[in-house]
Amino acid sequence: MLNGIATTSGLRIAQGIPYGSEPRQVLDVYAPDGARSDSAQSAPVVVFLYGGAWQTGSRALYRFVGAALAERGFATVIPDYRVYPQVQYPAFLQDCAQATAWASAHAAEHGGGSTLFVMGHSAGAYNAMMLALDDRWLGAAGLDARRLAGGIGLSGPYDFLPIRGADIRAVFGSAANDPSTQPINHVAPGAPKLFLGAGTGDTTVRPGNTERLAARVRAAGDSVTLRLYPGLGHIITIAAFAAPLRWTAPTLSDVTAYLRQRSADAGR
Repeated sequence: MLNGIATTSGLRIAQGIPYGSEPRQVLDVYAPDGARSDSAQSAPVVVFLYGGAWQTGSRALYRFVGAALAERGFATVIPDYRVYPQVQYPAFLQDCAQATAWASAHAAEHGGGSTLFVMGHSAGAYNAMMLALDDRWLGAAGLDARRLAGGIGLSGPYDFLPIRGADIRAVFGSAANDPSTQPINHVAPGAPKLFLGAGTGDTTVRPGNTERLAARVRAAGDSVTLRLYPGLGHIITIAAFAAPLRWTAPTLSDVTAYLRQRSADAGR
């Protein structure tokens, strides 16, 4: 329903572009129609990673996110990535890193500029924070993590050991109790400037994950924008990007403000 009413007027959309050889290694790009990489009209690039407990999800479900960000001037890349049971940790991180490296190399073909962000919701926020904070993944994909202008996490799990649910233990397999799987354990001075948001009414991923990660980032001397939305649940932090639901939470306007400020900073 949210996709059905998402306006795509004035946007350029490219769908089903492969970034790897596997069936789920494909992505869509949403860009402002007037964006040109060789001019002042180049668009900052956002790679959006969706959630689904690393077991479900489809880029097609998030057209409303791509359209909302593109309408606001951002070239938005939404990849699919392999999920359990086809793969276990860390294959989904490797796919997300590969898609981000593709965005860095090819976004100019869609009007994208050199300013690059990773963004995610729920399990996708975990993926985004792992790429932003643990340079192993982007480095293995041939992209310097310092290339990121910032990272955005909405309602993400960042500090969730011990893993209690059997379904999530299966996703992480032999690494289920490994501290290196946790984004919070990769915070170090010099991390990208982050935006972290969560609803205080989230019972799927407790907002304490967001609060603890923000505190760790600040303790390391890094910059983080923290937004806690009173009473908001898990899904609405991203669903509020859709026009009919924007009244429920200012997540889109908050993320847009962060992206614009960071893009301006990166351009100085």
